[in-house]
Amino acid sequence: MSTVKEAVDVEVPVHTAYNQWTQFEEFPNFMEGVEEVRQLDERHNHWTTKIGGVQREFDTEIVDQLPDDRITWRVVGGEIRQRGSVRFERLDDTHTRVELTMDVEPSGMVEKGADMLGMIDRRVKGDLHRFKDYIEGHGGETGAWRGRIRPENPGSTL
Repeated sequence: MSTVKEAVDVEVPVHTAYNQWTQFEEFPNFMEGVEEVRQLDERHNHWTTKIGGVQREFDTEIVDQLPDDRITWRVVGGEIRQRGSVRFERLDDTHTRVELTMDVEPSGMVEKGADMLGMIDRRVKGDLHRFKDYIEGHGGETGAWRGRIRPENPGSTL
């Protein structure tokens, strides 16, 4: 597995950055290669991606979510192996650091080649900078979900 870790500082309060990140169905607006995210329930999302001409569909499960602090997830079932966490750090009243950590196990030749060339790192960095542009450009979040999700198995998070 490869670990990708990137951070970006955004010019919005921590609750605004966090609230926007909970709007998973908005991810195609700033994540390259993400065609659709459907929220199935509080814990589960269905993703459709197309990266390097390869389309994939998979489900994710949120395993830990604490408002204004973190969201941790993992892919469940299928051929994609990935888990990650996004953390929100209040810098001051109007600035937040968003830090994304992902463990990714590329599947197939295209994904393994992209990983070896550092393309996954660059894509995550680009996605975070597009998130910055997206949230700062809107001047506020497009929605919010402030619920708490606790790990079913505390040892399963990053």
